[in-house]
Amino acid sequence: EATALVPGDIVFVSSGDRVPADLRLIEARGLRIDESALTGESVPADKQIEPVPTSAELGDRACMAYSGTLVTFGQAMGVVVATGQATEIGRISGLLRRVEPLATPLLRRMARFGRTLTWAIGLLALLTFAWGTLVVGHGAADMFLAAVGLAVAAIPEGLPAILTITLALGVQAMARERAIVRRLPAVEALGAVTIICSDKTGTLTHNEMTVEQVLESERTIDVSGAGYAPVGGFSEAGRSIDPEDDSGLREIARLALLCNEARLAETEAGWQLTGDPTEGALLTLALKSGLDPTVERAAWPRTDVIPFESEHRFMATLHHDHAGHGLIVLKGAPERVLALATTEYRDGATHPLAPAHWHARMEEAAARGLRLLALARRTASPSQRALVFDDIERGGFTLIAVLGLADPPRESARTAVAECQGAGIVVKMITGDHAVTARAIGEQLGLGRPPRVASSGDLDALDGSALRRLALEADVFARASPEHKLRLVEALQAEGHIVAMTGDGVNDAPALKRADVGVAMGKKGTEAAREAAEIVLADDNFATIAAAVKVGRTIDDNLKKTLLFVMPTNAAQAGVLVLAVLLGLAELPISPVQILWVNMVTAVTLALALAFEPAEADVMRRRPRPPRAALLDRARWWRIAFVALVLVTGTLGAFVWAEAQGYPLETARTLAIAVLVTGELFYLQNCRRLDAPSPPFSRHPPNRAVPIAIAMLVILQLAFTYAPPLQSVFHTLPLPPQLWLIVLVFGVCAFLLIEAEKAVERALSRAQQRRAPAPVSA
Repeated sequence: EATALVPGDIVFVSSGDRVPADLRLIEARGLRIDESALTGESVPADKQIEPVPTSAELGDRACMAYSGTLVTFGQAMGVVVATGQATEIGRISGLLRRVEPLATPLLRRMARFGRTLTWAIGLLALLTFAWGTLVVGHGAADMFLAAVGLAVAAIPEGLPAILTITLALGVQAMARERAIVRRLPAVEALGAVTIICSDKTGTLTHNEMTVEQVLESERTIDVSGAGYAPVGGFSEAGRSIDPEDDSGLREIARLALLCNEARLAETEAGWQLTGDPTEGALLTLALKSGLDPTVERAAWPRTDVIPFESEHRFMATLHHDHAGHGLIVLKGAPERVLALATTEYRDGATHPLAPAHWHARMEEAAARGLRLLALARRTASPSQRALVFDDIERGGFTLIAVLGLADPPRESARTAVAECQGAGIVVKMITGDHAVTARAIGEQLGLGRPPRVASSGDLDALDGSALRRLALEADVFARASPEHKLRLVEALQAEGHIVAMTGDGVNDAPALKRADVGVAMGKKGTEAAREAAEIVLADDNFATIAAAVKVGRTIDDNLKKTLLFVMPTNAAQAGVLVLAVLLGLAELPISPVQILWVNMVTAVTLALALAFEPAEADVMRRRPRPPRAALLDRARWWRIAFVALVLVTGTLGAFVWAEAQGYPLETARTLAIAVLVTGELFYLQNCRRLDAPSPPFSRHPPNRAVPIAIAMLVILQLAFTYAPPLQSVFHTLPLPPQLWLIVLVFGVCAFLLIEAEKAVERALSRAQQRRAPAPVSA
């Protein structure tokens, strides 16, 4: 039993087994192990028993098999060297436990904002009480009620509920974009990120090997389509090729199909591979060329096979057609196949092999990050029914083609990376893959032209400050271990950035937990990665992150709009009481219970409507919010003060005027509340755009919640004014029609004044941008 293993035990593993402990291999036959969860490698790693340097990176330890990885081909025996927490996967689990997750930017800013607001309101209430009792001469009991009313007016009681509802709506919106949110504040945090660190395999790429190029002696054929789905075509120098009319391409595809152990099946979840990813790519190539695997295998039945083994670095199959003709197909590492070939196929005929020519072509393809695989053939006698190594080692093969394979980037990932960069978000790739492959994928994705690549050796040699500089400057990090990924995330956070980390493997889990926003893959991701992340992508697609960023930025905008609505309206209610005390008015313009009414109805209706606002047109064209920026900047505080002043002036002015006209105290208070609520109603339209002109002065997607909220508020306010039960509770009286005209005129004037303030603010901002010095080029 795997649970009973101890160091020193001998374990036998074969294709399909999951390695039960960390093993030092002592015997291996054609062994390949999928280590992508630990290393991020796109293809299974070839294993052998020869020792490697102790300084070798995890992905280069060819003589080791690690717990939790999957044997995809061959068989081996190994001695157990570590179990449980001592294994490589256990070490990562320990690292994960030591990582302390950070509070999201929203929670940090709301905590600071809440503390500041609490102290400010408490101090204002205390000063108001002291002024009223010591200077104006009001009774202590009356001033205590006034101070309580001021606190009730100033504290935005409904703000936590509105923020939660806004974030919950963001969760729903992200779910529609196939991003599942596990922790609520991550909704807003994703919209605030300044850097996205992404794993390569399975996130930016399909994690499905694909033949991208077919190298013949005198031509290069490009293959379109990615993954195992047989969708794509062939072209040469931009000219489309029909495989039905190209006998050379057809023969290459046939050989790739015959010397192959993989199987592909179409399921509801897409095309599923059984077997080695490299062989799956070759099988897909044959399907793209129009070949039917069942027909071809029936036409050339396999007689014998030499499986791939790492020491021989090739696979060979023996076939005979129904006329008795024999054929040996050889597939393997290009240098190994070239050593066994004496001729090459060119222009429909066999010619002497030109090794130097082929090496030059292969070096060019390898520099683009392609993994190379050569195909060759040789005729066999009709009587040959067995295949042994001596048959292969005597050579005499004809080289047919060299195939260039890669785990290509998703087309949607290219678009998403460009969209994120247009939004001012820096995208960096951190992968366990080799530097050459990582550079090629990074260049295809547009991560620098060319991208600056740093390897694990570069990271190990750096101290804290040097690492932070490199973390900012490099675009791609190759051969990165879990510790490297964690250090890079911490280095970027130390520079003040809000970092999102994406990944799917166990090796990504510590960095996912440490990042401000961890994003895991839902389909092919490991359980460890999903548990460490705040957001899980249901489709494993980086493009979903870009869509979720847009939702996050929209939520951030709506939170700001909510604050810009709640803060000045609450400040206005408090300001009315403070100013009344300072002026020595005999009666408060609004009683504490009436303030509770205004708070309740405006929060439930108007403030909540802003949570449903659609995205503004430029939401993905703005720079990210500065990481250390306060919840509200100076311009926003000025607007809060200006709006509060407008509402205070109208509310207090209406109350004083009504009393001067001889109206009863209850009527004057009812008028003051009507003016305040109507001013807030019109101010709602001002808040629908943060800086741009508000509807109806600009085009903006409709918000169906706004007319519903307005209708609800009007009904509630009419009931407050005219319904006898509410009149008795809140001490209000009906307003005559002429007073409603005053109320409406004030609402329109307040709306126009605030729009004028926004226009002045826009003009000042443009003037400041024109005066700013031009950036100096490097």
